[in-house]
Amino acid sequence: MLNKPTDYVASLVKGLRVIEAFGAETPRLSISEAAGASGLDRATARRVLLTLHREGYAEYDGKFFTLTPRVLRLGMAALASLPLSQIVQPWLDQLSEQIGQSCSVALLDETEIVYIARAAQKRVMSIGLMPGSRLPAYCTSMGRVLLAALPREKARALVEASDLTPRTPRSATDPEEIMARIDRARAQGFAILSEEVETGLCSIAVPLIDGRGRVVAALNTGMAAGQQTDGELEETYLPKLLKVQAGLRRVI
Repeated sequence: MLNKPTDYVASLVKGLRVIEAFGAETPRLSISEAAGASGLDRATARRVLLTLHREGYAEYDGKFFTLTPRVLRLGMAALASLPLSQIVQPWLDQLSEQIGQSCSVALLDETEIVYIARAAQKRVMSIGLMPGSRLPAYCTSMGRVLLAALPREKARALVEASDLTPRTPRSATDPEEIMARIDRARAQGFAILSEEVETGLCSIAVPLIDGRGRVVAALNTGMAAGQQTDGELEETYLPKLLKVQAGLRRVI
């Protein structure tokens, strides 16, 4: 909240208006066009554009100005300040619509994964998953890729601390076998599970990696088991998951 007039920086507002005047339909603007689009007078728009040019945020060919990739720093900084769930939700929604399957993002919390975002197409689990839902990490595809990102000793300690009571007849319960599957996820860069967390459910997951190369979350899609083999799941869904992984790496 503004307490006094000096709390308001009018020149910053004018600069933001000019930046916002650029878009997909208007990638190149003259001084007059920028003034008209921003609602500023020509002299003010000129000063703003020349300032952007001097600071490396715009190129100028003598008539038209275009924004440079440097302006992305402003958007990236803003995105970095948003909660991860807000950043990933639009990507999840789009991916879910494209593949016709439910998609989720989860974090690792000790021996469990915690859902932070979800786009549901149809219910394939007996429980309704939503942000805040928890599942064991050791027997879920997202849990496997998140455990695979840890030092092996720490991952094993978490597996051994887990309740390994079988959830289905196909659940792995031996720590050695579970660690072998985690090792496979680490080597492959993804994990596929079939009916280990619930009968009738299979899923494929990839890690989400930030700009510094750190695994910060996991992304998966789940569907009814028996529709496709593991190889077919990999062929059908992995490229789309990896595309989202690459896109999010630029903004998280």
